[in-house]
Amino acid sequence: MFLKSVSLLREKIESFNRYPFSIPAIKSLHQIEFKSMVTFFAGENGSGKSTLLEAIAGQCNFNTAGGSRNNFYEVHAAESALTDHIRLSWMPKITNGFFLRAESFYHFATHIDAVDDTFYKDYGGRSLHQQSHGEAFLSLFMNRFKGKAIYLLDEPEAALSPARQLAFLKILHQLSSSGEGQFIIATHSPILMGYPDSVILNFDNGKIEEVDYEMTDHYQITKYFLQHREKVLADILDDDRL
Repeated sequence: MFLKSVSLLREKIESFNRYPFSIPAIKSLHQIEFKSMVTFFAGENGSGKSTLLEAIAGQCNFNTAGGSRNNFYEVHAAESALTDHIRLSWMPKITNGFFLRAESFYHFATHIDAVDDTFYKDYGGRSLHQQSHGEAFLSLFMNRFKGKAIYLLDEPEAALSPARQLAFLKILHQLSSSGEGQFIIATHSPILMGYPDSVILNFDNGKIEEVDYEMTDHYQITKYFLQHREKVLADILDDDRL
């Protein structure tokens, strides 16, 4: 791994009653050590996984709206208040990498249209806007991701069908198994989290802790639904309280 750990600078925080420090998982954070080239942040919406990932991106000097150190454009509310309150520990320190923020990818694609003068060589040879959302994501992964780098991905499955999530896993494997790419991925996808030899950090239950794949809610709920689809749907749709 290039990035070894992230620590919360608790002494710099004036109040843990203010967002984002009031998020239970962030409030309890002292240090996370990265033990694998592929780490997943898992948890419910609002659990703090994207907040921490954005802060790491900020400390890497990546554009927190999405991109690398060399992508300069602005998106409203893209900055993370947590950035200045964490410390990253590296060995060795690298500066190459990318932050994918699925919700603002459209703005990144527009930025590339404005500045690219090399025939989109890092994006499949054509504008990301001229590709479907899923095609654009895969073009980015296949062409832009190269060399020794750290990749921070916030919900990459948002644009990927199940089949293309499997295609992404192949790209992930090629980069991580060679020792060239370290990945930290915030996701809800049980397909992505199934990647072998990865570490899953769960942000639920008011703390950040390592969890086995089969113990994640994402795996258990998906498995139960697939095995008992009719019962689950009947219970949900017939419940007058919903």
